[in-house]
Amino acid sequence: MRFTPSPDHRDFAASIGALLAKSDVPAAARSWADGDTAPGLAVWDKLAATGVTALLVDDDHGGMGADAVDMVIAVEHLGRHAVPGPVADTIAAAPVLLAGAPDRLGAVASGSLVSVAAPPVVPFALDADAASLVLLASGDGVALAAPGDPQPSVDPARRLFRVTAEQELGGADVASAIDHGALATAAQLLGLGGHLLETSTEYATSRKQFGTAIGTFQAIKHHLAEVAVGIEMARPLLHGAAVALRDRDPESGRDISAAKVACGDAAYRAARIALQVHGAIGYTQEYDLSLWLTKVRALVTAWGTPAWHRERVALAVAS
Repeated sequence: MRFTPSPDHRDFAASIGALLAKSDVPAAARSWADGDTAPGLAVWDKLAATGVTALLVDDDHGGMGADAVDMVIAVEHLGRHAVPGPVADTIAAAPVLLAGAPDRLGAVASGSLVSVAAPPVVPFALDADAASLVLLASGDGVALAAPGDPQPSVDPARRLFRVTAEQELGGADVASAIDHGALATAAQLLGLGGHLLETSTEYATSRKQFGTAIGTFQAIKHHLAEVAVGIEMARPLLHGAAVALRDRDPESGRDISAAKVACGDAAYRAARIALQVHGAIGYTQEYDLSLWLTKVRALVTAWGTPAWHRERVALAVAS
């Protein structure tokens, strides 16, 4: 297996990072949380222009025909910038679910947002009110769905909806779609954790107590080092799972679950330490740090809870 991104991967990731850095994503996320999706949809339009939404759509339907490795490298940067909206649904799960409905794949490739519910693993559809297409996956089929009332979320920029089926679209590989969604969520978490580590490190070098930068204190150094180790230990699991999924390894489900747990743990530790390093300011909604903290907390349980993924790993190891 090859875990090191190629030069093409690095260039693609750098282009996405540069685009998002200029797009004022925090402002778009705040507007999204307030119900104004226009700024966030404008960010998605820019991402679609780079081919992000078309990655897993095949060439015949206007896609890039890329694979899971390309997907996680791109989605990690969407996590790093806390992009609002149904990231895993649109980029990872929808192309799998709509493989039997090719007339809709072109819309996904061109940037239409898709919201997916796949109970019990994914009980709610994310941002169904902003999506062009809402899907309900169950058993071995998928249907167009209608959203009900919104449900509360720990992340104000994530609106959750129960959905009901309206029109059957046909058969679909729901298990594979859930694996793709879980892998994309793991990539988001790794990106969120990386950003929190960078932000915390920068703050620790500028914030002073008793005339000394707090980053020079041994306790701060140790905490940040533990975060860095957690992130770097999770990264090869993420990339290894992407390779396994790409190569249709029969153990890819186990590897994806291991990556989801590791990336979730690493991001959660990064969020906890970021809050401790920043102190009271980290609690305020006006400070951008809160956008990353709440998204980490929400994504840790999205596309399969840690308990669900740990059980899947345990069953795979025991068999």
